[in-house]
Amino acid sequence: MKTYTGIIIAGVLFLTIAGFGYTHFAGPSHANACGWGKSGGGDYVPQRRGPTTGSLYNKPFLTKEQAYDVLDNHVKKLNPTLRIGQINDEGSYYQAEILAENGEVVQSLGVDKESGQIMLIN
Repeated sequence: MKTYTGIIIAGVLFLTIAGFGYTHFAGPSHANACGWGKSGGGDYVPQRRGPTTGSLYNKPFLTKEQAYDVLDNHVKKLNPTLRIGQINDEGSYYQAEILAENGEVVQSLGVDKESGQIMLIN
């Protein structure tokens, strides 16, 4: 009886180690959610506009009106009493003033022309 118990324990231990080795070294990749054959998250960019195929440089830049819409949606979610002031073209991004109800500048925010990402400007 003792010999069978030892064989059973050794077999279970062997199957556990073999299963662990297969799963972590030769099994299916956890990066399959990002696409077959791609590294996990390597092509992920927050707030990317359009499909993920191709380069961002082939996409048209945001216009002032689109940047205004991006900022207006963002600011209205945070505080509906704030509004967007003057928007200036600063080269690779648009800089916008965030105004309080009394017209005082509360903060300056930027919107990247290529990605549409909002950035804080001090």
